[in-house]
Amino acid sequence: MVSWSGHIVPFIVTVAIWFIATGLIAWADNRERSTFSRSLVIGGTAGITGLVVILVASLSSEVWAVYIAFIGALMVWGWHELSFLTGAAAGPRRGLADPGLTGIARFRQAAATVMHHEVALALTALLLISLSWNAPNQIGATVFVLMFAMRLISKINLFVGVPNTTSEMLPEHLAYLKTYFGRNRMTVLLGLSVIGLGWMSAWFAALALAAPVGSAAMVGASLLFTLSLLGVLEHLFLALPFRDGMLWGWALPTRAAAQTTKN
Repeated sequence: MVSWSGHIVPFIVTVAIWFIATGLIAWADNRERSTFSRSLVIGGTAGITGLVVILVASLSSEVWAVYIAFIGALMVWGWHELSFLTGAAAGPRRGLADPGLTGIARFRQAAATVMHHEVALALTALLLISLSWNAPNQIGATVFVLMFAMRLISKINLFVGVPNTTSEMLPEHLAYLKTYFGRNRMTVLLGLSVIGLGWMSAWFAALALAAPVGSAAMVGASLLFTLSLLGVLEHLFLALPFRDGMLWGWALPTRAAAQTTKN
């Protein structure tokens, strides 16, 4: 039986935070570069606060603690995304792809563009796992690891090639990353990614439905279900003719103004 407080509210909360947070990060990363330092300070403060929040919330298995840990994990994640999209923590390579490279050599060159970011994410994931090990509330670490896994899968798919490589959300100073994308095509990997994430969503949904009504376990599973379902949606965007600007055009004022001027 579907519960309002245990299923519907967590779903709404997750979608709302996902939509607003993605837009805010896109807005910050597409402003003038002179604003990046201030954005990074704000993002870093939020990220450190998120770590503290996760640590405190991990000591309680109450419903409120689950929500707080979830928000804390998203604060930490947002910090990493901001660092990457401003170019502060991307990788040692900051130039266009060598068109003559193929296979492993091409992969190594592409990996060098995001290496620092991926290492930072992995170290943070290990830190959160260690902090919440055997803790009553592990939702913070679980959320971060889930998002890390989904983002890594999407990056690999973009490298291999997907039917739709729309990248309106990508800041201009990171435009060189587009040259590392594979050619537009449907691949088995993308199909398996959607199926795998869909299975994970169904598993979390089953956990949420089986948990006691109104319990922290129900809320936590519902949050993870919605998050993984959004992961499925984002991977479907890679296969369908969908433009980022259709949802987050409001977060790209500079480009919107430029488009208006052209018209």
